[in-house]
Amino acid sequence: MKLRIMTEPQQGADYARLRTVAQATEDLGFDAFFRADHYLKMGKGSGLPGPTDSWVTLAGLALETSRIRLGTMVTAATFRLPGPLAITVAQVDQMSGGRVELGIGTGWFAEEHTAYGIPLPPLGERFDRLEEQLAIITGLWATEVGETFSFAGRHYQLTDSPALPKPAQRPRPPVLIGGTGPRRTPRLAAKFADEYNAQFHSVQDSAAAFARTREACEAIGRYPDSMTYSVAQTVCCGKDEAEFRHRAIAIGREPEDLRENALGGTPGEVAAKIAEFAEIGAERVYLQVIDLKDLDHLELLASEVSPQV
Repeated sequence: MKLRIMTEPQQGADYARLRTVAQATEDLGFDAFFRADHYLKMGKGSGLPGPTDSWVTLAGLALETSRIRLGTMVTAATFRLPGPLAITVAQVDQMSGGRVELGIGTGWFAEEHTAYGIPLPPLGERFDRLEEQLAIITGLWATEVGETFSFAGRHYQLTDSPALPKPAQRPRPPVLIGGTGPRRTPRLAAKFADEYNAQFHSVQDSAAAFARTREACEAIGRYPDSMTYSVAQTVCCGKDEAEFRHRAIAIGREPEDLRENALGGTPGEVAAKIAEFAEIGAERVYLQVIDLKDLDHLELLASEVSPQV
């Protein structure tokens, strides 16, 4: 089981804070640093000093880390055109020496689109656009040097693209698709993704989502075990009950809710819950840490939870 750190910078974190967390992630032995791709805070709090761009952040971290994987959970397809996104990800992959992973989804948070003038089509159209984006991005990366790539879709058209630059990873950086939608998400994952992620759901619901994705793989003749299966869960851990409750209050969550619906409790409790996800086939857990100033939390997870999983 690989443990990855996932952050929500839109809630209030500048690049310096993200760099500190990413470097701690690397120093403490975690597998990867991922960040959300949002431009507006959610819920209570000021969101100060304001949002940071996910791929600008990862470009910086590519030069300031050396081992950990770097990625998005997840880039919104509404934010960027597919051709420029393929260029951006390929460049950051080169800068990192081949450590980048592209998590991508439809986009969903209406308020951030309104706040920054980003169109948000209806959900059906967003899925159509996402499918075309996936075909374009993976197609550009797969095109041999010296050849060109063209695409004629309903929403995007490319003509004789030189399909450059190429990412450092060949044939491409891993593509991650998440969500528990019953039909289109499993189908898109089976067709395009290297990893499927069930986000913030129970063990039972995550198992059902894994099963749907496996079935979608089989339906197109893909070996289901060629997919990596993972989950994302909020984590709140304390060395004892008092510390756990203190951390829960600090992030505005009820301790009982965290125990029931997230990875909450003492190190043994958190490790036991992770083991339940391992039993249904999860190979990676993305630990969503909310308080990015609490580096002691990361140290506890590394020293007391990681050895148990």
